[in-house]
Amino acid sequence: MAPSSPHHGSLQFWPRKRAEKQIPSVNWSVVPSNAKMPGILGFITYKVGMATAVVKDNTEHSMTKGKKMVVPVTILEAPNMKVFSIRFYKFGKVMKEVIVSNDKDLKRVVRVPKEVKPLDAQIPSGYEDIRVIVYSLPKQTSVKSVPDLIELAVNAPDKLSFVKSLIGKEISLKDFLHYDLLDVRGLTIGKGLVGTLKRFGITKKQHKSEKGVRRPGSLGPWHPARVQFVTPMAGQLGMFSRVHLNQKVITSSTIAEKNINKPSGFRHYGKINSSYVVIKGSVQGPSKRQILITPSYRPTKSTVKAKFEFQELLL
Repeated sequence: MAPSSPHHGSLQFWPRKRAEKQIPSVNWSVVPSNAKMPGILGFITYKVGMATAVVKDNTEHSMTKGKKMVVPVTILEAPNMKVFSIRFYKFGKVMKEVIVSNDKDLKRVVRVPKEVKPLDAQIPSGYEDIRVIVYSLPKQTSVKSVPDLIELAVNAPDKLSFVKSLIGKEISLKDFLHYDLLDVRGLTIGKGLVGTLKRFGITKKQHKSEKGVRRPGSLGPWHPARVQFVTPMAGQLGMFSRVHLNQKVITSSTIAEKNINKPSGFRHYGKINSSYVVIKGSVQGPSKRQILITPSYRPTKSTVKAKFEFQELLL
C-alpha cells in the first residue's frame, strides 16, 4: 500500500508572494463593536521582542490557581496616533474622504494639502458609516521617523461627534486598550527565494535520485501540457500577511509610569520611549515590524476565562 501524501500548501494563502502593504487591511464587518467605551477599533504598534513574564494565575477552577507561573510574552511599543482623514461610506464604498491633517511628516508618505478646510462644510448627506485613516507618530520611538497609515473603524453611538473630538489630538494606547483579548495582524519574516522542501514541506527523495533529491518527482502529466499552479515550485517565502487570534493582554503602561527597558536596550530594537503592551505568546515578524492590534472577533471559552495578574518581567 502506497504511503499517504496529501496535498501540500494551503490554497487559503495563495498566491504565495510578498504582501503589498506593511500593515494588513482588516475586514471591519467581523470585528466586534460592542465595547463598553467608545473608541477606535485598532492601534498601530511596533514589535520590540520577546521576554519572559512572571504572572499569578487567577483563573477559576485552574489547577495552578493562586500560584506564580512563567509565561513567554511579546512586547509591543505603541506610540501615539493622529487622524489624517475621515472616510464616509455608503453601500460599502467610499462616498467621500475629507483630509483633516497636513502635518509635514506625512509629506514623505502621501500628498497633503497646503490648507485644511473645515470638516462641517464637507460632510456629505446620506452616508451610512464613518471610518478614519490614522497615522502613527514613530518619532516618539527609537525605530523610525516615517509614519505608517491604516484605516480604522470607529465604535461610538454618534460616530461623527466622536471623530470630531479626535481631530488634531493625539490618540494614546489607553484610549484604545479596553480589551483582554487581541487579534494581532502583521507580516511574517521574509526569507526570500527558497526551495520546495522549505516552502511546501514535501519530503526528500531517495539519495540516489538522478535529477535532484530536494525537488518534486514530477511537475505534472503530459496533458494538460503545462505546469499547473498547484504544483510545488521554488519561490518567495515570508513577508506574508497573517493574523494571530486571541492573544491575552498581560499588562500595559508607559515608560514614564513603569520602565521595563534593559540597561543596554532590547536586541535589534533599542529602548522603549513611549507606551507599550505586553501580550502572552509570540507575534509574527522580526523586531521593528509594524503590528496592528484589534479586538478579538472569535474568542474561545478558555482564552476568555483565563486571568493573569502581572508580577514582573524577566529580561
